[in-house]
Amino acid sequence: MVGCLILVSVPTALCRSPAPIVYVAGDGSGDFNCDGKDDHVQINQALKFVADNSEYTTVHLKGSFTYVINDSLLIGSNTVLEGDSTAVIKLVDNAGWPTMKPLIKQMSSSGNNNILIRGFEVNANHDGNTEFAKGKGYYNVIYFLYCKNVTVCDMYMHDGHGDGLRIKYGENIQFYNNKISMLGHDGLFAIDCQNVEAWNNTITCRTNSALRIWNSNNVKFHDNVIDSFYHWSAGGPGIQVERSAGDMNNIEIYDNVITNTYGPGIWLIGTAGAYDKSLSSVYIHHNIFYDSGTNPSIEWVGGVLGSGFHNVLIENNVFDGVHNAAVVNMYSTDNNAGPSGSGFTTTVRNNIIINTVPRTKNAAGTGYGVINRLTGSHIIVLENNCLYNNTAGNYKNVLSTTDIYADPLFADQSSHDYYLQSTAGRWNGEKWIKDKVSSPCIDAGHPDSDYSKEPEDNGNRINIGRYGNTACASLSGIDPVQSPEESVVFRVYDNRLREASSEVVYQDSSFIDVGGMSTGRYRDILLFDLDEYDSSTEVTSATFSLYWYYPAGSSRPQDTVIEVYRPAS
Repeated sequence: MVGCLILVSVPTALCRSPAPIVYVAGDGSGDFNCDGKDDHVQINQALKFVADNSEYTTVHLKGSFTYVINDSLLIGSNTVLEGDSTAVIKLVDNAGWPTMKPLIKQMSSSGNNNILIRGFEVNANHDGNTEFAKGKGYYNVIYFLYCKNVTVCDMYMHDGHGDGLRIKYGENIQFYNNKISMLGHDGLFAIDCQNVEAWNNTITCRTNSALRIWNSNNVKFHDNVIDSFYHWSAGGPGIQVERSAGDMNNIEIYDNVITNTYGPGIWLIGTAGAYDKSLSSVYIHHNIFYDSGTNPSIEWVGGVLGSGFHNVLIENNVFDGVHNAAVVNMYSTDNNAGPSGSGFTTTVRNNIIINTVPRTKNAAGTGYGVINRLTGSHIIVLENNCLYNNTAGNYKNVLSTTDIYADPLFADQSSHDYYLQSTAGRWNGEKWIKDKVSSPCIDAGHPDSDYSKEPEDNGNRINIGRYGNTACASLSGIDPVQSPEESVVFRVYDNRLREASSEVVYQDSSFIDVGGMSTGRYRDILLFDLDEYDSSTEVTSATFSLYWYYPAGSSRPQDTVIEVYRPAS
């Protein structure tokens, strides 16, 4: 009996896999084997083995199996915790843990470094633990303190009370390729952290936000898809940026799609009052917002809602059908004066703002394109935006001399295809195509904005909207960019009028009729033979050019009038 106990308590003796990976399984094939009950015991044995043996780096959870845990998993430095996509960590029913006790945490209270968590599923089991409310710190999936070089990727985390990854006083954090659905607070919450990046995540919010930072610096949130659902528990903003102290510079939010959020798409909230303007900067660009701000019980909804931040630039975004306003300066209610201090400036440039609708709560005075409720302390500068079909109008407490007011002519607004139509060429996701009309937003952006990433012909000026100054910007000139295999050479049609009568001057008639009739045929000028095209979409436009040549020294006696008409069928 004593010998058996020694074997169980010393997992090094059981490990048979070569370095650097040890395996945990539910079918008996692992170095550490679980039975679906108190599986944290064996997983923690594996994690401790890796921490104690430097030649090992990785604990791999085998699937298909659900590992039920009744205590936190403890991960050390220089460790990878990974699993098959069919491996599931599940919180036990009725766990009864105290607040801020997570499913996964670091071994050392002073922090661990170089941690990678990837590849498996976490079922935080909200419905099996309904004794606690969401958003109160219970059952966060991962909670780290004082940790550096942390990566969480390729995970599926769902149905919880708290955060996906909550990290405080951390550095160099990467959070990407994760699917997060209906956790109970934030998908990622970084507090007092440096160098945070989150990208390629798909997140459905519940209780609060998808991505959140507080008093953190050097942050990039990009290429994420964020949404919510219509329910009292659905949450707040898609992205929350919060400052109460310290340096919050180099915050960049770009290339995201943010839709149907219960609160605002992005919420910038500063609570520190007056502070040095050099201590904050936020750059929000090339995002798509649609239908955000559906919560019927709050006033603070919209596309980007902000207060208490200096140096905010909102540029080249599309806002479609958001509630309240696309960009709004306000605090929690219309009448709240917001933080103390003054001179908080937001520049709104090269954006398309359409179809804004009133919010549900206290709807009067809402539904504008842009609203400033904090006129005593906040300034909104508008430069070269396009506004159209906003329910209440374009502005409340703001003015612009450079914005335009026209239908932006999206490729397919109803399908949220926000490329701009162009007779010269529009990228449709696969190739360049020509439209019958061109958007007024092409070459209409701020004259000093960078346009160097737009393909030729770019008109030497940035487009307004999501794709301005990108490789997918709609074209300005008369011909689209074509790959060599798509190039088409057209024959110049030389007509009989030029061939037979190039030296003849017709002075005995005030007009020359060109065409045909039942008894004969007049000279034709130009013939388009379209028999080889069997679809009307294959030919989108044609150019008809006329040139006049006069002998040197001669003058034209009168104007030449060209009448073009459709022949009878």
